Amino acid sequence: MADTPAPAAPVQAPQQNQGRGPGQGGRGGNDRRNRRPEIQQEEKQFDERTLHIDRVARVVKGGRRFRFRALVVVGDRKTRVGIGIAKGADVTAAVTKATEVAKKHFINVSLYKGTLPHETESKVSGAHILLKPASQGTGLIAGGVVRTILEVAGVKNALSKSLGSSNKANTAYATIAALESLVPAKNWVTAKTLTAKRSTESKEAAKAVAKRAAAPKKTEKSEDK
Repeated sequence: MADTPAPAAPVQAPQQNQGRGPGQGGRGGNDRRNRRPEIQQEEKQFDERTLHIDRVARVVKGGRRFRFRALVVVGDRKTRVGIGIAKGADVTAAVTKATEVAKKHFINVSLYKGTLPHETESKVSGAHILLKPASQGTGLIAGGVVRTILEVAGVKNALSKSLGSSNKANTAYATIAALESLVPAKNWVTAKTLTAKRSTESKEAAKAVAKRAAAPKKTEKSEDK
């Protein structure tokens, strides 16, 4: 008996792409996710720190209405720093408002070789803050609100002491007042600068005397009657 040929295998139709491979989509082979442009995050120009968030209440006829109060410090870690306090219906709104307030009240801090130019202190309400310069490598010997403000302001080495109340808002304002009262090194009154100033004043006085002596004298002519 002759061998009968084996039946041919049935031809299968090409299957559609059921899964979404890289660069292909389930419908029409388009992947919308790959077509989305990448959003690049903008670098923040300022360093924003939230120092304290508190919940406050206002008593009205129908009861108490709660809101949030945020204390924020903003700085560029060079010489500019500012603080702001604002209230909002939620934490995000309060922080946003406080940040805008802080950016509108920047102060310039006078630094000297990464530290403070001289010792300073300030008192706001019950808060009393003392700041002292420190040698290189000391770091920031401070805590809480004072340390954060000094970091954001760009101070590398400093010593601090809180001598009064621990209220964070008053402590922040006292620290800002102390930094604002710093005198730049170029404006210091030392023995050298005082001697130079006196010599300049004496030279100017001598020039004025010599100028008056060299001026011709006016003679009055008497009229004959």
